[in-house]
Amino acid sequence: MRIDIVTLFPELCDSFLSASILGRARAKNLFEAHCHQIRGYTKNKQKQTDDYPYGGGCGMVLYAQPIADCLRAVQAQCAAQGRARPHVVFLTAAGRPYNEEKARELAGYDAVTLVCGHYEGIDQRVIDAFGDEEISIGDYVLTGGELASLVVADSVLRLQPGVLAEEKGYQDESYWDGLLEYPQFTRPEVWEGRAVPPVLLTGDHKKIDEWRGAQSRERTRERRPDLYDAWCESHPLTELPKWKRGENMRLVKNDEQLALCAALMAEGRRTVCAPVCDEEYLEKMTPDFWLPDLTDEKKNGWAFYLHYTKDAADGMVGVCHKTGEIGHLFVTEAARVKGYGAKMLDFARKKLPEHDHPTMGVISTNTRAIALYKRMGWRLTGTVLHRYDPAEEGTFAAVYCEELEMQYRG
Repeated sequence: MRIDIVTLFPELCDSFLSASILGRARAKNLFEAHCHQIRGYTKNKQKQTDDYPYGGGCGMVLYAQPIADCLRAVQAQCAAQGRARPHVVFLTAAGRPYNEEKARELAGYDAVTLVCGHYEGIDQRVIDAFGDEEISIGDYVLTGGELASLVVADSVLRLQPGVLAEEKGYQDESYWDGLLEYPQFTRPEVWEGRAVPPVLLTGDHKKIDEWRGAQSRERTRERRPDLYDAWCESHPLTELPKWKRGENMRLVKNDEQLALCAALMAEGRRTVCAPVCDEEYLEKMTPDFWLPDLTDEKKNGWAFYLHYTKDAADGMVGVCHKTGEIGHLFVTEAARVKGYGAKMLDFARKKLPEHDHPTMGVISTNTRAIALYKRMGWRLTGTVLHRYDPAEEGTFAAVYCEELEMQYRG
């Protein structure tokens, strides 16, 4: 691959491309890099590259002519090497946001030319005449495009064969699969009282991969919900956890079983509502508080199922054949992170064969559950079932939240 940078500061860019990992790869001719001085293509004695903007305003604007002539020279050099016309990228604050997907796309070109803006910007006419696209590396302003061009160059060149020691070196990185990278640790095993997670010391690569995957998903969910939302929709669960021996679902038929449901519901509601409800309301969430509601719902067409593991009830879910609703999906604290919730939701949906698109409600703050449901084929409908606003008189909400409707789309 050949990469060219058109800039007012070629020495700055060239020194970066000659250092560290990229420098070693460049010395091995794993890629070709050239940094071009825009001033070398001016036609005035002062080597002036900019002037005041038409229409007035602050700052100076780079001339079209020297940049155009520099780009023509780069095109001629590429043609002489038998390369295709280079893909020209202008680094501007008004460009499309840059990401790993775009880095992979640019890495597929034989030649890429990066043009660095400076001062107030670049005459739009040269961008329109030569540019294939404009890119911005973030929602902030720099004094020039050099740093932006080096960000793009680094992210593209590291993907070239041989630049990194192994392909896995970049496939495990943040953003490669749409997620942030898991946390990393090295020696010593204990530093200032902080120990390395035990699983990383086991040598069990299957468990280590599972831990890293979970950490990556959780980190992305908390820090970049936008990325995680997109990842969930593009990575459906293709296989649910298998049902184990001694694990089963039982229809609630008597008062004793319904009381077990009330206990599970009390624990589950307190967990889900703890971040959003006031303490007074949380204290009311006892099994006796929920039992009348469950009794009334059972009389009005709801069927409840208990999840058992070796004859111990540790989960519940409800379905309404009249409306096609699923609700009250709860798992005890001791039984969490075992896949029971996913299995129970799948079980409940299959109990409603007469409803192609069953629905359920979920609190907006329960992002972990929303993410799981999306991976299982559920989508937010845009309907808000309830709003809980602490500003309203008589509410039990400590923070604003909503109960959102989700529908199974398969």
